[in-house]
Amino acid sequence: MSEHSVLYDVPGPRARRLTIIFSVIAALAVAAVAYFFVYRPLADQGQFSMEKWGPLIDPGNENFSLLWDRIRDGFVKTLTAAGLAIAASLVLGTALAVLRVQLKELRRRRFASAGGVGAAVLRGLTWALNAITRLCVEVFRGTPVVITLVFVWLGLPVMGIDFDNVLWYLVIGLTIYNMVVIAEILRSGMEGLPGGQSEAASALGLTSFQAIRMILLPQAFRIMLPALISQLVVVLKDTSLGFIISYEEILRITNQVIQVLNNPIQMYVVIGGIYIVVNYALSKLAAYTQRRLARGRKTPTTPVERPPAAVAAEVEAGASVI
Repeated sequence: MSEHSVLYDVPGPRARRLTIIFSVIAALAVAAVAYFFVYRPLADQGQFSMEKWGPLIDPGNENFSLLWDRIRDGFVKTLTAAGLAIAASLVLGTALAVLRVQLKELRRRRFASAGGVGAAVLRGLTWALNAITRLCVEVFRGTPVVITLVFVWLGLPVMGIDFDNVLWYLVIGLTIYNMVVIAEILRSGMEGLPGGQSEAASALGLTSFQAIRMILLPQAFRIMLPALISQLVVVLKDTSLGFIISYEEILRITNQVIQVLNNPIQMYVVIGGIYIVVNYALSKLAAYTQRRLARGRKTPTTPVERPPAAVAAEVEAGASVI
């Protein structure tokens, strides 16, 4: 195979020069647009003055320490809600994925050993559970997170479940939505594996639950890890919806600070930067974990030492042939 793709011709010297020239022109055009349409209007409105940026970047400012204490408190509450929702979503989502795959396996069984009536009851129960779990997945996955969160906040007290801390309403609302998404990610990962693995597990005498727990689920976690990490990032970002139910996460505190300092652009730039750093760290953690898992699956092949007697026999056989 040639070094270069057959679908791509290597540019010559003239094409490379034109590429560099057009790239420089495009960069200058973007810089000019940013200067005249972004920087100049903001500068004319005083958005780069220390009056706006001082509370965020000047330690000598009287509001600096108080502001960053508030940001720290809001960020800690954001991470607390995200951590609890992520843990609950992973546990419940995994259980729901295993249940759905298990029910799909049970639907194929006839339950002949349970007798006529017993087999009919077991088949009906299996179909009913499968329909209920599928309905829950479709309803919770198709409902916006905001509506789910409001329903949890208003509905649980009506049902007699009342929490002193509004944190739990946020965690429950995020968990309901994200656990069904994680369940579908893992279910698709397990059902996308080659069917021969389940057949081999059955041939070894493993039950369907044992095959799912020991063979299918670990592989699904490894295969679907990027999608899982992406969903965990979504959980972190969705904690910003906590302001709807008066939970003092980072966004609600930001809005409170803006009302006092009147610097929305500066505050949102800083808070957005914090979210970007945290999400970038999660993405790097996912890439690192995936590389470690990939290295763990590679088992070094060591040559098997052959017994001296076998080697001597082959030498004698070769000598006799000659």
